[in-house]
Amino acid sequence: MFDHTTLIIIITVIVSLLAWQNKTLFNRLIFYPPAVSKGQWDRFVTHGFIHADSMHLLFNMFTLYFFGRAIEGLYKPFLAGYGFVVFYVLAIIVAMIPSYIKHKNSASYLSLGASGGVSAVLFAFILIAPWDMIYLFAVIPIPAILFAVAYVAYSIYADRRGGSNINHMAHLWGGAFGVVATIALQPQILPYFINALLSPSF
Repeated sequence: MFDHTTLIIIITVIVSLLAWQNKTLFNRLIFYPPAVSKGQWDRFVTHGFIHADSMHLLFNMFTLYFFGRAIEGLYKPFLAGYGFVVFYVLAIIVAMIPSYIKHKNSASYLSLGASGGVSAVLFAFILIAPWDMIYLFAVIPIPAILFAVAYVAYSIYADRRGGSNINHMAHLWGGAFGVVATIALQPQILPYFINALLSPSF
């Protein structure tokens, strides 16, 4: 039996591969504000299961695999054991809401990728272990809290630069959702995080 993190990864990889082979399917799943405004609200979820290319998919699923498995147990007590799945899907939805509000009248705006959900998972992990090492590109060690700062800075820069359908601001909103939702479900995490942050250990 797969854990929920692995199950989400399998579904995301399959849907992304199918969408790359079928342009009609790809266009139906991607986040497109005019279609959403006409009632295709499912795009708030489906866009999180397709990706721009293999590197986009690999980066998101690599991150989700390591950090999702590390924190999945936090959400298991909720919603009959499906708390992590609901947390992940809600993060994808919530992370897209600001972009929808900003671009709902834009016929040229498109967005895709699991970044909102993955960022929520990553930032929830940082609450638990701010000084644990994250290996950038699977090689370069960097403390999780410093990675978070760099991640936010890069997301702001990439959003301003533009040039792709990857929604970099969804990284920030997803991360914010991950922090708020995790503290709301497990309030004791906040004092734990503050104490851990003030007591660096490498």
